[in-house]
This record gives sequence, structure tokens and C-alpha cells, in this order.
Amino acid sequence: MLEIKNLKKEFGSKKVLKGINLKVEKGDIVGVIGPSGCGKSTMLKCINLLVKPTSGHVIFLGDDLVDNKRFEVIRRKIGMVFQQFNLFENMTVLENITLAPTLLKIMSKKEAENEALALLDKINLKDKANSYPHELSGGQKQRVAIVRTLIMKCDIILFDEPTSALDPEMIGEVTNLMRQIARDGMTMVIVSHEINFIKNFCTKVIFMSDGIILEEGSSDEIFNHPKNPKLINFLSKINNI
Repeated sequence: MLEIKNLKKEFGSKKVLKGINLKVEKGDIVGVIGPSGCGKSTMLKCINLLVKPTSGHVIFLGDDLVDNKRFEVIRRKIGMVFQQFNLFENMTVLENITLAPTLLKIMSKKEAENEALALLDKINLKDKANSYPHELSGGQKQRVAIVRTLIMKCDIILFDEPTSALDPEMIGEVTNLMRQIARDGMTMVIVSHEINFIKNFCTKVIFMSDGIILEEGSSDEIFNHPKNPKLINFLSKINNI
């Protein structure tokens, strides 16, 4: 479904990504772990070209997004959920969710509203359809942001620290929704510091450090049988917190 080949990103003289290679198959739930500043979020943003790579290839469903004139159309199938929700404060929950599909003429306004209400009903937030973001808790905002992505009928969703801005008691609201989406077969790539969630949820885990992937494998391989010294050191620090 998604293949990243020798992906590099430089900001001036700073080399953030130094040659990322990764394959994501349909139905994979890929967790991305590593120390702060190692390039995890930049990698996600390069996948859907929110940040243009310096070099390399992002092949999605057979199309290379880099230097592709059709990338705007192709990347509509790549959803992204951000750390800070990115909801429009002057719009209701319903308006936030239906804006993109109606603006891009994927659905009529009525179709989008019906779909949005059905999705909100699934996560017990239908009664918040006419509320504004400032009236919601952090967990509710993030669930609305996820629904806003789901309505676009994406083939893959990228999650950039989806729970880091939440109070501890709200994290479960979001991770439970992510588990529900996974049961429906959604492919995901998740950058997160919630190590226990990554360990128990993801089918594949990659460890990044200093702009490259140093180790990848199953959750059991990464967390119970790590090989790379930097991964061993990273996990020992986390376990001692």
C-alpha cells in the first residue's frame, strides 16, 4: 500500500531524515517510537507532502507522490490526525467534519451531514454536533478530529502524537476509538510516546534515532527482544521512568 524509499529531508544545513525505507501493507498498524527530535513527525508530514522531501520516494497505491502533479488528489486518501486537533474554533462540530468532503465535492452537504451524524453517533458524540470546539473536552476534540478524517474514506491514517495533548483520563477515549477503527481494517501509522499503547496495539513497530530507522519488527521483537544498542538504551530509560 505504502512504500517509502530513501526518504531524506533537510532544513537548511540540518539533516532531519537521512534515508528512510519503510513498507506498510494494507491492514498494518505501524507504531513509530524514538527519542524526541529524531524525525518521527517529519517523516509523517513527508508521507502526505505537508512537508516536501528533499529527495526520495513516497509510493502510495502505486503512485509516487513526490513531484507528482496529481498529488493533491492522491493524498486525499491519506488521512492525518494531529496532536493539537486543528479544529476550526468558529465552526460547529458538524461544520468541522463536513467542510472538506463538501468543499472537495466528494459528497453533497446533506450526504456529508448524514454521514457525520452517523459517525458521531458511533462514538456517542451525536449530541455535540452543534457544539463549538471550546465547549468540548480534549478527548472529545480529538475524537471529532478522527471522525473528520474518517468521513474522507481514507485508505490509511497517519497519527502524530494523538494523545500527547490530553489529560490522562481522556487518553482512553481516543485509544478506544483507534482500536475500533483498527477492527474495521484501517491501516495506520502512529507516532506516539504512549509506549504501552504502541506495544499492545501495533502489529509492527519501528524505532527511529537520528533521522534513520535503526530497527523494525513485531511488537514482541522490538520490546521483548531488542537488538540495537540505542533501542535497548531507549527502552531502559522508559522502563525506569
